[in-house]
Amino acid sequence: MLLRQDRALTAVAVMLDVAFHAGRGGGVASGADIAERLGAAKRGIEPVFQILSRAGLLESTRGPRGGYRLARRGRDIRLSEVVASVADDGGTPELHGRLQAVIVGPLWRELDAALRERLESMTVEDLLRRAQAAGLKRPSTEPLNFAI
Repeated sequence: MLLRQDRALTAVAVMLDVAFHAGRGGGVASGADIAERLGAAKRGIEPVFQILSRAGLLESTRGPRGGYRLARRGRDIRLSEVVASVADDGGTPELHGRLQAVIVGPLWRELDAALRERLESMTVEDLLRRAQAAGLKRPSTEPLNFAI
């Protein structure tokens, strides 16, 4: 699972942002709003949106009120899926030298296995529970009523 850490973190952050802000009620989170909340350029994270959509983790809606929503319930999306969708397909780097081959390579495989196991055990919904436990409030999805 040798991965590009920056892309993996961005993918997890995008999924959490969509779940947190679009969440219930079939709403969507716009790509521009997500990018702003993450402090990233929309053009910079657009490839991550595309990858997550192609992987069946996000659904996109076009148009002025378009955006992204989770393709499945948060409890059905494992973080291992999110990370795997953006994982580097370069395989394990070729190691040179005895210490690297005997010590560093096995250590990296051990860490990779532990990371895979942890990510497999967590879902997007688990992250939402962590946000709630941290006191973060999800935006209200109730329609505004301007009756006079």
